[in-house]
Amino acid sequence: MPENKQTGGGREQFGDIAPALAGYSEDVLFGQVWENRDLSGRDRSLVTVASLITSGSTEQLAFHLGRARENGVSDKELIETITHLAFYAGWPRAMSALTVARSVLTGS
Repeated sequence: MPENKQTGGGREQFGDIAPALAGYSEDVLFGQVWENRDLSGRDRSLVTVASLITSGSTEQLAFHLGRARENGVSDKELIETITHLAFYAGWPRAMSALTVARSVLTGS
């Protein structure tokens, strides 16, 4: 089964070792939470990117930067989000996020 871009492919990536967590990720997080229309996908993406940056969780940042772009967040807005968060989350976390963003936004 190919990775599902909508859900991040949790079952494909981790279903063999953590089927319950992979299922919760796809069915609850991406299936119910992300699809709830009380908050737009664009807003959810900005909140998620900000949360990943502030917590220093750059492992998942590339996926969510790409998803943010798919949800209508511009590259300029993503860079401004990282710049803004440097003052709230710390310079090292912002710089780490920029490293990931450079790779995602420029394809290098």
